[in-house]
Amino acid sequence: MQTSTPATGRVYLVGAGPGDPELLTLRAVRLLEKADVVVYDNLVSPGVLDFVPATAERIYAGKRRNEHTLRQEQINALLVKLALQGKQVVRLKGGDPFIFGRGGEEMQTLAGSGVDFEVVPGVTAASGVSSYAGIPLTHRDYAQCCMFVTGHLKDGSADLDWPSLVRLNQTVVIYMGLNGLPEICQQLVAHGALPSLPIAVVQDGSMKSQKVVTGTLADMAQKVAQAGLKSPCLTIIGEVVKLHDELDWFKANA
Repeated sequence: MQTSTPATGRVYLVGAGPGDPELLTLRAVRLLEKADVVVYDNLVSPGVLDFVPATAERIYAGKRRNEHTLRQEQINALLVKLALQGKQVVRLKGGDPFIFGRGGEEMQTLAGSGVDFEVVPGVTAASGVSSYAGIPLTHRDYAQCCMFVTGHLKDGSADLDWPSLVRLNQTVVIYMGLNGLPEICQQLVAHGALPSLPIAVVQDGSMKSQKVVTGTLADMAQKVAQAGLKSPCLTIIGEVVKLHDELDWFKANA
């Protein structure tokens, strides 16, 4: 933790969770309620923003595929600027700041600028979305480990360690993998995964608009296209997906 001067504000890197505002931590709610400025991402749901007081300034810094309101370097500089103005700044990020949220990069800039900061963890999409979809990430009968990876495409192809993703008795969770789903499925089969391996894609996880599409590596790309799924989506691959129909509590309660 960096030591700030009395006139310097503070930046809070806050995890907003997967969408359902009731999954916010108490610490997150308290900080939102007393913030001077909230810098928020595209994945932050409207229900979470309801905790921001009308007196606070809201700055949208969302990123979609090939569409960035602010570049990451600009966001980093903005956080420093606001803090040096003596403001209490909440940097609100979907899920958890340290799991594919680039919170580490923002913290490095803050630390290098002598700005005081705090990290407030959030429920990451992997655990939140899988819970609401009724898909346990680990299960004694199916998976003894779980791997989180990002599915962003690099130079037109998915840049993943394919051999590590096809090991038995594990669950693979892919963030931001919707656009590259056809290639992901093809590459997994090419590297030894069974075409019949179960897979689920969840849109708007934990929200009332949640949609879950299940299938196999062989047919999932076609099913997702037919369902018209759009980002944000989370992909879950592994035998645990078989439990979705039995444990689909959120749909049943709705």
